[in-house]
Amino acid sequence: HRVGVRYCQRRIPSVCWMSKTVSLKTWVAAARLRTLPLALATILLGTLLGVYNGFFNWQILIWSSLTAFFYQVLSNFANDLGDGLKGTDANRVGEKRAVASGEISIKQMKLAVSTFVVLSLFSGSYVSWIATRELPLWVTITFIVLGLLATLAAINYTMGKRAYGYSGWGDLFVLVFFGWVGVIGSNFLQTNILDFKLLLPASAVGFLAMGVLNLNNMRDIENDKIAGKNTLVVYMGLDKAKVYHQLLLAGAILLQAIYVALTKPGFGGYLFLATAPLLFANAKKATRASTAEEFEPLLKPLALTTLMFCIFAGVGQNLKSILLLINI
Repeated sequence: HRVGVRYCQRRIPSVCWMSKTVSLKTWVAAARLRTLPLALATILLGTLLGVYNGFFNWQILIWSSLTAFFYQVLSNFANDLGDGLKGTDANRVGEKRAVASGEISIKQMKLAVSTFVVLSLFSGSYVSWIATRELPLWVTITFIVLGLLATLAAINYTMGKRAYGYSGWGDLFVLVFFGWVGVIGSNFLQTNILDFKLLLPASAVGFLAMGVLNLNNMRDIENDKIAGKNTLVVYMGLDKAKVYHQLLLAGAILLQAIYVALTKPGFGGYLFLATAPLLFANAKKATRASTAEEFEPLLKPLALTTLMFCIFAGVGQNLKSILLLINI
């Protein structure tokens, strides 16, 4: 038997039982597509706010959305690999991780991460070029560099000796890339105009994405302590993390309301407030939760509510024009 295994490893590793084929279902599960609304939300809001100012390009929207998809999958694969290598996912609650469970080998996941690095860089560079080709070259280069930084951020959250997710910096990076870069960047690609008022809605979306991360970290607090993953929740403790969660969700509503008041799109601008009951309900349930099993069901609803928040905010900003268009 030992001779056979050695021969298999040396001669025909592709058919060896140790090199199992991973099913598409397993890869889809590892991609954690339930987190995709967070990536698409920023692109949609930035685009719809561009529409409010009279700019829209389908090609840029499609490529921006595709780039966001690649970044999100890359981030999830890299997190799976990084936490798997460090042993962080050994006793976690919720969706099992592919590397930690052995469903996907380290080698296979490394290949998947490399593939999505290439896809992310290509897609991000291409949309940067088609959206800024009529502007000075340094603008195009700046956006390509931002794409490179976003790729590095996706990888280094849990991978490497200096993984920033293990030292409490995850929340800040989420605000930067799921908020500021996502909304302001996608808006600039549509309009070629840098509007600093967009820091308000961009920060609002960033706060909601931080809320999703905070729920995730509250769920995993005990496991993270054991694994040495010092998230912001581990630093603060569960009670303060719950207050932080309430402030994030309330802050998102406040920032978007200020933006509407400044831009004056009409009453429709406050359409995003339709999501307020869902956000308050999420904050209330998070406050009452105390175990990983109680935090887990709150993650997906908040991600979907974030997407709704962005759609309602963007549509509401353009509601007056929409009603005129359909003669209401």
